[in-house]
Amino acid sequence: MQKQEIKITTIDLYNNEPNEGMRCIRDIVKEVSDNYNFDISYDVFETRYKNIIPSLDYDIFISSGGPGSPFEGEGTEWEKKYFNLLDRIWNYNQTNPEKKKYMFFICHSFQMMARFFQFGEVNKRFINSFGVMPFAKTEDGNSDFILKNLPDPFYAADIRHWQVVDANNKILNELGASILSWEIPEEENKDNPAITAVRISDEIVGTQFHPEADPASMLYHFRQPERKEYVIKRYNEDKYFEMIEWLKDPQKIIKTRQTVLPGFLKNAIDELISVTA
Repeated sequence: MQKQEIKITTIDLYNNEPNEGMRCIRDIVKEVSDNYNFDISYDVFETRYKNIIPSLDYDIFISSGGPGSPFEGEGTEWEKKYFNLLDRIWNYNQTNPEKKKYMFFICHSFQMMARFFQFGEVNKRFINSFGVMPFAKTEDGNSDFILKNLPDPFYAADIRHWQVVDANNKILNELGASILSWEIPEEENKDNPAITAVRISDEIVGTQFHPEADPASMLYHFRQPERKEYVIKRYNEDKYFEMIEWLKDPQKIIKTRQTVLPGFLKNAIDELISVTA
């Protein structure tokens, strides 16, 4: 096989806020890249903070989580550039069937993805969600390669103030998109749980949860006094310590971290290789 270079980039939407997400993404990209014997480059663009965006020269795009409202950037230059890039990637894939662009959206970016494709309503959640949470797979999720090897329910890091609800089935059908998972509702939203994973196409997918999170990153959050206070007040102290114990369970966020984003990257790289082999 002729050697080639595959270019991966992360669009950083953390707006210069301290976070563990970018480290976790970088670690996963390196782990996956180390399994291949050709050059895989990796760059980061601080889109929300520095107003810079990657070009279409990249093959694989990961759009990160981030703080605050997914409407905070309305009308700003960075948001215009971001949505323009999504539009260009979508249109490129419609006209270049042989070699496409791949994109994964995480948390804040998932809400931006929902705004762009309009497959659901983006609004403020009834209460902030934080912790290690269970998610239910749909029938499509059970057969989708990024989720099929996870248990049902599966567990992932969930850190959000906003949500995507009220799926627009007409738009989903027009796109050929599918919902892969839902949050398991609490009493307050038992009749309207949030959408937590959507596949737009073979190349474009996103999750509301943080599939990149590892135990170290979540332990960092759990040790923040305001996070501890929130979980204990929302649930109880036993639940707080139970979530911390879940960080050691190989079938919970460890499994999700090893499966979802690595699976996306491996599939994208293998598909890109296959069209140039």
